[in-house]
Amino acid sequence: MDLGLASRTYLVTGGSSGVGLATVRALLDEGADVATCGRDAARLAAAAEGLADRPGRLLTGVCDVRDAEAVHGFVRRAAEEFGGIDGLVNNAGQSRMKGLDDSTAEDWRDELELKFAGVLHPLRAARPYLAASDAASVVNVNAVLAKQPETRLITTSAARAGILNLSKSLSVELAGDGIRVNSVCLGLIDTGQWTRRHAAAGSGRSYEAWQAELAADRGVALGRLGRAEEVAYAVVALLSPLASYITGTAIDVCGGVGRSIL
Repeated sequence: MDLGLASRTYLVTGGSSGVGLATVRALLDEGADVATCGRDAARLAAAAEGLADRPGRLLTGVCDVRDAEAVHGFVRRAAEEFGGIDGLVNNAGQSRMKGLDDSTAEDWRDELELKFAGVLHPLRAARPYLAASDAASVVNVNAVLAKQPETRLITTSAARAGILNLSKSLSVELAGDGIRVNSVCLGLIDTGQWTRRHAAAGSGRSYEAWQAELAADRGVALGRLGRAEEVAYAVVALLSPLASYITGTAIDVCGGVGRSIL
């Protein structure tokens, strides 16, 4: 199926690894032009080298989404390079494994700033270009924590819920500009953070056995962690012009761990 992404331009934040990198790869494979940013220049360069054989064109830049000026500069550069922007994937972020008693005021401040700046700064910068597109779409990469919080991730859960609420508001606010806004909510995805946690646990079990136990402990119906490319499929589908009547929704990519029916 032709998703209609070829020769269009998409901007992906946090594209040097994990879900962001898988999304960049999927878009390039569809023939799209992609601009992606991250905080680590070395990881960005390594990612770009690994994508050199894709049909689409790639632009990378070092950028912290909390820095509004830097974000605006990168977005402007991407629009000038490719002649506009048709879609935005807000993917930059991380999880903070802390409960209430472990969380400081700084933890709360940092978590809320990262999550909200990671959506608002790129969106504000890209909005004029998106409004000029005939198939504008924004996808906010979120987590099922937004709908079923975990006390051991209390700051992240609260911030994720706020972003889900914001995404719904944005879908209404931006509809008049022809910009669709949707969310993809992740469960346990096999990315670098989990390999690091496995190493830190020092359990002596293989990574495969450790993640199977993790999936069972978290109630994942499919009994395993997801793959980054499985998330990228949902993101790219929502970006596609074929999804032109979908806005204000959230798709769970979580292997059945989601318990919410809303």
